[in-house]
Amino acid sequence: MYNREYLNDGKSNEETQSSYEKTQSRPADLAGFLKATYQLFASSLMAATVGAYVGLGMASMIASWYWGLVILEFALLFGLYAVKDKPGINLAVLFGFTFMSGLTLTPLLSSVFNMPGGAGIVAQAFLMTSIAFGGISMFAMTTKRDFSGMGKMLFIGLIIIIVGSISNIFIGSSMLQLGIAMAGALLFSAFILYDTQQIIKGGFSTPIEAAIALYLDFLNLFVMLLQILASFAGNKDD
Repeated sequence: MYNREYLNDGKSNEETQSSYEKTQSRPADLAGFLKATYQLFASSLMAATVGAYVGLGMASMIASWYWGLVILEFALLFGLYAVKDKPGINLAVLFGFTFMSGLTLTPLLSSVFNMPGGAGIVAQAFLMTSIAFGGISMFAMTTKRDFSGMGKMLFIGLIIIIVGSISNIFIGSSMLQLGIAMAGALLFSAFILYDTQQIIKGGFSTPIEAAIALYLDFLNLFVMLLQILASFAGNKDD
């Protein structure tokens, strides 16, 4: 198992470079870690797809229980980190969380599917997310630039997006929501770059942690792009 110390923003450039060189000296360990990570990531996407498919069949029920399901989703996410080193249980919680995240995506998906050309909008958002994820991941794996210093900035950006999203629940501004979605798309694109490079440099102790980081980046980028495309499609229809 590929297992090294975490990188953090407090490290000097020399320490970061030394850590990077150590990673490069263990290509077999890194290859195994990456393989396990992306297998879990792909499986997580499948579990979420199943959850969304099931949820679409009972969209009204999901909507009535939405916040309860969101709370359960976060409980599973936090629980996942508690059992990340327990074989079997960690996989059950991982796929339980990703399945639940697919369920809670149902209200958004349902509203988009009900729009003219809604299926095409969803497909386009997923395709754009996949292309962006693949391109950014390849760049992160091949570039010699070190993006470890982005961590604090990305965390601040995430807090701003969360606060803005919560505020807009009460404000209900479509323009504000579009602005948040655009900023969020840029933010989670940067998270893909940051997290992918952290995986390569040993910033995650287990493939499950790495996989869930990539999954959350992919999911949130998809949601942001879906909101952007749906907003433009809605304005065009008006």
